[in-house]
Amino acid sequence: MRRPLRVEVIAYAPTAFYHCLHCELVWQQAGVGPALHAEQLASGLPEDLQQAYRDLAAWIARLMATYCDRIAVKVIDAVSLEGWWKSLRYGARRYPAVIVEGQVFAGGDLAGAEAAIARHLSAPQATA
Repeated sequence: MRRPLRVEVIAYAPTAFYHCLHCELVWQQAGVGPALHAEQLASGLPEDLQQAYRDLAAWIARLMATYCDRIAVKVIDAVSLEGWWKSLRYGARRYPAVIVEGQVFAGGDLAGAEAAIARHLSAPQATA
């Protein structure tokens, strides 16, 4: 069985902060939690970055529908410690940056990334 192709996406992502499980339960029962988190997600990024994230999410959903369990997509927030590290490691300076088997497609080159994904998944797997 072939392991899924790992695709990492570094992007500015909306963030919602949560409390401990006990507090979240109280906030949820009071009816405040969902509205609070929705407001955080809605105001977490400027409108242009929110639209870029929606477009990216639609692209990822299309990839998942096309390739199912043949790929594993991991979205990394560009302003997180992991996002900083991955950006440094791969030399990504523009976002979204898609990393496919060490190859970086930055600045929204989703067509190039998708072509690389298709190439990697169509290549015959070497046997040991």
